[in-house]
Amino acid sequence: MADIADQAMIRRASRKDATDDRALPPLSAASVGAWRALAERAIEANGYYQPDWELAVDASARGRTGASLLSATADAGQLIGLLPVVPLRRIYRIPLPALVGAEPYGTLCTPLLDRNAAEQAAGKILQQARNAGAHALILRTMSLEGPVMAAIRAVLARDGLQPRVLSAYQRAQLDATRDADELLRDALGPKKLKELRRQRHRLSDHGAVRFDVACTPRDVAAALETFLALEAGGWKGQRGTALSQHAGDATFIRRATSALAETGRCEIVTLHAGGTAVAGGIVVRHQDRAFFFKIGIDERFAKHSPGAQLTLELTRHLCADPAINSADSTAAPGHPMIDPIWRGRFAIGDVLLPLRRRDPLVAAVHAALTLNNLGYEAARSAVHFIRSRRGKPG
Repeated sequence: MADIADQAMIRRASRKDATDDRALPPLSAASVGAWRALAERAIEANGYYQPDWELAVDASARGRTGASLLSATADAGQLIGLLPVVPLRRIYRIPLPALVGAEPYGTLCTPLLDRNAAEQAAGKILQQARNAGAHALILRTMSLEGPVMAAIRAVLARDGLQPRVLSAYQRAQLDATRDADELLRDALGPKKLKELRRQRHRLSDHGAVRFDVACTPRDVAAALETFLALEAGGWKGQRGTALSQHAGDATFIRRATSALAETGRCEIVTLHAGGTAVAGGIVVRHQDRAFFFKIGIDERFAKHSPGAQLTLELTRHLCADPAINSADSTAAPGHPMIDPIWRGRFAIGDVLLPLRRRDPLVAAVHAALTLNNLGYEAARSAVHFIRSRRGKPG
């Protein structure tokens, strides 16, 4: 029934209704200086929408280039809001007039809004989307309960509109204001901590265990190559999804980490056993929040839980840093490694923002996305089933 309604709306959508993303400037045209200043004033942190990160994504990352720019300026000309977007048809192959927040490789699409003009910025961004012909704006992996969403809800409510949550889940985060040892005891309990200490002791049989933090651009560049080798040598490499396996992705991550390290907004953490790197991770910083982007491990040491060992050390590192109050795991829901360690949670999900009242095309977009999500979940379940069967003896 939803499919029939969707097809009917598609037929009714004329060329005049179609989203013209060409009416929007390319993301690469944004003033980097103004963008950086906005990021410092943003009411809610998003490390992946900082210009040094997102412009690197937009320039070369596989399947993520060529975004357009939705922005808002105050009367005095100051940039007060920014959101990279792409047309709905590009992401979902759905020919309906809507825009989608560009995915910055970091699974967080919360727009940047000036803390002193958040509602004004949200309103201008939504109006710019309307002017480009969009009937809806979809924000994927959006923070659902933060001040940005509150500002968007307030603006929509004034027009008699409200957001539609397409999907939602709780994502792991770290409360870095707590004492690390106390936090880990509460999260894991004495029995699990004892087991992890035993595994670390066994890991030390391969050489002294040490935790390194690369902060300077030179050290970050060197540590990144170690991380890329770790990631490519694990299951991501086997599936062909490691960053170093695709030239555009490798170019993006080298450019982004180098640029962020210049101003202390990127660290690469590495756990060593003797002269061997057994786990590594990339951490992005924005304001008082850290973002744990990716982790790579040496599968030869899997029985010693190198990923968990690295995360324990990272927890202690972030909790000891007075500049950091919290950290986003950037992890999928129910992640088996980090969820038991970082017990804080925040709501995240996909949201559809209608841009016009009583608009039948919004219902069509909603129905089409619902069908798309159902198809995606069915396909993912099938893949998991096939992989589980392959892992069993014949």
